[in-house]
Amino acid sequence: MKSNIKSMNGTFLISAEKLSQCPDTKLPEFPLLGRSNVGKSSFINGLANNRKLAKTSNTPGKTRLINFFNFADNFMIADLPGYGYAKVSKEAQNRWQKYLEEYLLKREQITSLVQLVDGRHDIQKNDYQMREWVMAYDLPIFTVVTKMDYVPRGKQLNVIKKVEKEFGGVVLPFSAVDNRFNNEIFKKLLQTED
Repeated sequence: MKSNIKSMNGTFLISAEKLSQCPDTKLPEFPLLGRSNVGKSSFINGLANNRKLAKTSNTPGKTRLINFFNFADNFMIADLPGYGYAKVSKEAQNRWQKYLEEYLLKREQITSLVQLVDGRHDIQKNDYQMREWVMAYDLPIFTVVTKMDYVPRGKQLNVIKKVEKEFGGVVLPFSAVDNRFNNEIFKKLLQTED
């Protein structure tokens, strides 16, 4: 595997509502957790260098299913519905929550969760709540700080340090504009390879 990777071919595989519908693969899997509009689709598109791979939307809460993307048969990314914003009934939200919990707790292919937070803002209450849930189950997780292209260069390190202080563990920056941080993200995603 090349040591300096800016992008990797990604293909959309399938959408699933619940665990029983997830694809039968042996690849390491990385579910994306994040608030609606944090940039999950842009993250997927940036890694694949394909702006049309995952649908981006200005309307938060568009993703209603778990969308699976295969990256060159090296790993899978699972785009989950964003938390914190969705114009759906309580009943629908509760159903999602049940399905997502089952997926996150029982899907054997999951290597690590990836929590995305918006670099332009302080960590939000529902980001903390999500992290607490993950920690309660002792699930592996690392953090990606999105929209770093909107953060002045002189402040980027401070933003990363602040998230490290709050969440601990590995924290990586991401910019959908120029992909300059992609190599470090790929190193993290590919470290599961033998």
